[in-house]
Amino acid sequence: MKKIVYLLAILSLSLSINASAFSNQDIQRGAFGDDVVELQARLQYISFYHGKIDGKFGYGTYWALREFQEKYGLPVDGIAGKATKDKLANNSDFDKAYVDKQIKLGNRFTYYGGKPLDQQVKKGGGSNSTSSMQLPAKYSEQDVQLMANAVYGEARGEVYEGQVAVAAVILNRLESDEFPDTISEIIFQPRAFTAVADGQIWLTPNERAKQAVLDAINGWDPSENALYYFNPVTATSEWIWTRPQIKQIGEHIFCL
Repeated sequence: MKKIVYLLAILSLSLSINASAFSNQDIQRGAFGDDVVELQARLQYISFYHGKIDGKFGYGTYWALREFQEKYGLPVDGIAGKATKDKLANNSDFDKAYVDKQIKLGNRFTYYGGKPLDQQVKKGGGSNSTSSMQLPAKYSEQDVQLMANAVYGEARGEVYEGQVAVAAVILNRLESDEFPDTISEIIFQPRAFTAVADGQIWLTPNERAKQAVLDAINGWDPSENALYYFNPVTATSEWIWTRPQIKQIGEHIFCL
């Protein structure tokens, strides 16, 4: 009898580690709290999320969740609804006590499956050194650098949202059948970007331009799917004025 009780106790402990604490609410970008902590930890456990487990659903978490959904045959919307949470819970572990303790102590830590937990903690507080911004596999460091050059050359005097929008236009072209298939070909397409024509593409970009590129890559599109943009004060092309306009950000009008 004692043996049975002992085995039940072990089983109960095991289940407590793997049990999901997700609430019934859908989890989406902008959310924060315990649900997001569990979401980030589970995604990291199976190597989809490589950022800081901080309970803040930003673009890094959003992109990691979309990749998980795509791989597991779920609707790809970047929202953790019931089906996504169930699939994630069935394919990962979550040691809530460990994760909550590290957050409370302010330790830098990770939660990758297959690696001893005591090897994933660096005591001493401060923020996790791993960036919360992820670089999806289809983009290279060279792509990011070249896009940063383009953003800096085209929009360094613009508000930050406008810089992200310029980067987003490049990415939108990458997804469109009307444009070339690589970042490099899109940027250097004849007459596509003023910065290429006047040589400003080769100016050294600042960190703000690089961050704008990362924000765009991780899902932020202030341009709202625009394929073109222009400065209405300096534009000389009559054709660009015929494009359906979406919005203006700073000095640029974004259009389809």
